[in-house]
Amino acid sequence: MAGNQPHHDGSALYVGSSTPELGQRVTLRLRVPQDWGTASRVWVRSVQDAEPRYDEATVVGNSGGWVWWETTILHVNPVALYRFVIETAGSEDDGPSYWYLNNAGLYNRDTSDYNDFRVTTAKAAPAWSHDAVMYQVFPDRFARSEKAAGLPTPDWGVACDWDTPVQGSGPDVARQFYGGDLDGVTEKLDELEALGADIVYLTPFFPGRSNHRYDASTFMEVDPLLGGDEALIRLVEAAHARGMKVMGDLTSNHTGDAHEWFKRAQADPNSVEASFYYFNEDRTEYESWWGVKSLPKLNWASAALREAFVTGQDSVVAHWLKPPFNLDGWRIDVGNMTGRLGAQNINKEVAALIQDRILEINPNALLLGEETSDAGADVDGFGWQGAMTYSNFTRPLWQWLADPAARVDFFGTPLAGPPKVGADVVLETHRDLSSAFSWPVRKATMNALNTHDTARAASVMIAGGPLVAAALSMLVPGIAVVFAGDEFGLKGWNGEDSRTPIPWEEPDRVVTDLRSAYAALTELRHTSPAVSDGGMRWLMADGDVLAFVRESPEESLLVIATRSPALFPVTELGLSAADVQALMLVPAFATAEFGATEEKLQLDGPGAYVWRLAGVTIPEA
Repeated sequence: MAGNQPHHDGSALYVGSSTPELGQRVTLRLRVPQDWGTASRVWVRSVQDAEPRYDEATVVGNSGGWVWWETTILHVNPVALYRFVIETAGSEDDGPSYWYLNNAGLYNRDTSDYNDFRVTTAKAAPAWSHDAVMYQVFPDRFARSEKAAGLPTPDWGVACDWDTPVQGSGPDVARQFYGGDLDGVTEKLDELEALGADIVYLTPFFPGRSNHRYDASTFMEVDPLLGGDEALIRLVEAAHARGMKVMGDLTSNHTGDAHEWFKRAQADPNSVEASFYYFNEDRTEYESWWGVKSLPKLNWASAALREAFVTGQDSVVAHWLKPPFNLDGWRIDVGNMTGRLGAQNINKEVAALIQDRILEINPNALLLGEETSDAGADVDGFGWQGAMTYSNFTRPLWQWLADPAARVDFFGTPLAGPPKVGADVVLETHRDLSSAFSWPVRKATMNALNTHDTARAASVMIAGGPLVAAALSMLVPGIAVVFAGDEFGLKGWNGEDSRTPIPWEEPDRVVTDLRSAYAALTELRHTSPAVSDGGMRWLMADGDVLAFVRESPEESLLVIATRSPALFPVTELGLSAADVQALMLVPAFATAEFGATEEKLQLDGPGAYVWRLAGVTIPEA
């Protein structure tokens, strides 16, 4: 039983300061359940200047069946690694037993420092992101205003009506042009507000020669096909008037081959821009993203590139954060590949450079980096404040809720679809691939069911699975993500096929209308202090059931997700008597039928259920 173990998670319940200054002592707390066993001694093992140090903890009190321990560590380095060492009475022959608690779990053996908890001096993501719901917009397919109706199809495009089927493969994948624009997004802000979205994340709005616009021809103007600069200004002003944020999407790894920089670099080897790219000696070849020649790769060893892109007064990064545009942050495309080529690796240096410039302009801005696989080593908060990643949440969730018959692109792997796993594997994977995150980074990392680069959850999962996944996205630590069309149950077998025009006025194209359920989830997310600033403790991960609590002094939320009907003793959740009584009440959110007694819990599935519980009391020393 996952909940019946010593617990610490890096949240404010357990850490006196999440971003202390160097030289400060940081208070750390540990909870040990009384029915787990008696801890005779507890230490915190921290790493200071690469050498382990031990600080002994003392008991500060008992509360709700838990013994609370507390100590402090000296914060010596920008990243302070620590774990708990717990001594329990052993046998007369073998002596005491020792347990090690790190960010990946509880072990009866020594563990790698990589999985230790972290407290850092990195600038944490802004408070507005703590309970944020991000709504991702692919502009060409989202909405088309009357202003867009008279615009011509570009010479690179294949004209499509709003109901033309999207091609998931073939020569026209990047050429299908539906003509959505930014004024169309502005006109739909009321719908997004009703859904509970408070961040509008736009994939690139720069001119390009594709519908995705990741092949920018300039970074200094909004594509006229999207309405130009004035349309972005109107969108941001309208969003801000509703209390919503707007984030852009920036390709720091590459430009398009039609980009003004690349054209000058090709035409003149003595130009400033020639240093922006990687050319071979006779300049007949150049490096590009995955060998795609339309996406030449940027060389971040170039001081001139750094000035043009980041540090200059009107650099690319700065231009859009300043008036009159006033973007609230950036998502950096393929952040994991930026500044990396063969033996060259200046990725963290570039990420930190971008963060410094962004926060210089707007200290309340947010910087996220795309890291499609294990993001732990790169995303430490000193560059990207959080990650757009699939490894710790999306992929294991797909596998748990997978329809065995689904044939989709499983994140570029050679597999025919996601292999089905049990809840225990989901928990192990999630813990493992979140373990290198500090708590502030974890809170700023995107929890996506799917995005514009993946298959749709509705094509991957069993019936009812996408709503269960949405509930988990909203309630685990991190930024909840809705890709436009999720609320309508839209489908797609790969990223291109998923970029479906949104059926605003076409009820026949709505697969499953989930808008009311999404609105209920976002309301719960926005009103619960347990979500915005609380901790997280897993209670169960058993086959078809995942259960956890989000905890804060004000209130806690019990969250149970099932992928099929489940019947189990309430005692398996390890709840207090008062919390068991709360199960008899109407849940704060439920997607399916349930039955509860003090002895047993019967849940239909797939389903997601949330109960409000009492807050956590921290004993005073």
